[in-house]
Amino acid sequence: MARGKNAKRVANTLLPRSDPLRADRATMGLAAAAVATAGLVIGGEVMRLARRRRESAEVPTPETLIDTAGQATRDTVAVAVEGYQGAPRHETVLFNILNGFVGAFALMRLSTWGQRGGWWPTRPVRLGGRHIHHFVPGILIAFGSGGAGLVTSNERLEALLSFGFGSGVGLTFDEAALLLDLRDVYWTREGVVSLQISFGLTAMLAATILGLRMFRRGEQRSIEEGLIPSAEHGTDVQAVVGSLR
Repeated sequence: MARGKNAKRVANTLLPRSDPLRADRATMGLAAAAVATAGLVIGGEVMRLARRRRESAEVPTPETLIDTAGQATRDTVAVAVEGYQGAPRHETVLFNILNGFVGAFALMRLSTWGQRGGWWPTRPVRLGGRHIHHFVPGILIAFGSGGAGLVTSNERLEALLSFGFGSGVGLTFDEAALLLDLRDVYWTREGVVSLQISFGLTAMLAATILGLRMFRRGEQRSIEEGLIPSAEHGTDVQAVVGSLR
């Protein structure tokens, strides 16, 4: 009997086991990378527009760095709004899908992590004693938004539905490992690391590329409408925007 227990103990030490703590760290690391990527894109745009405002001869030069930062922040918001409004239909749809996907994916990871830690305000949804995983509403939201988007001719409604579609896909793909494995591997290395790295990095890179395109187009439109000052060498901006069209 003792020999059997010793053999079982040795086997347990040799077999690879899932490490929830490592999965938690992977989740937080990916979230930090996503926030850092967005911060670098937005921060870089603010700094570029701050330098433009300081060097422009069309508007008074801000007296302090704080004034410059405030003006550059407002310029960045104007550029982002103009870029979003001026984006072609397909870019707007893709951008909304990506934002819906990343937002839903991040929210679900944060909520489940908080539920495991006991600090999230809500608890897992149960119906008739059965745990309703979030891929269930995700599939319904994605199917409903996608179907409605195919039949609508209203571009504003289509933009909203594309965000809903991305959110539904994010909810579903967040539990793709469960669907593939048919067992709850959500917080194991198998269920977290590979999916988060592949889908998370893809979404971050695509969102960054589309975000930069919108910023450049919005900057050109903002210059044309007098919302922000033009650079002394405006042809460089026009060349960049023209190459992105």
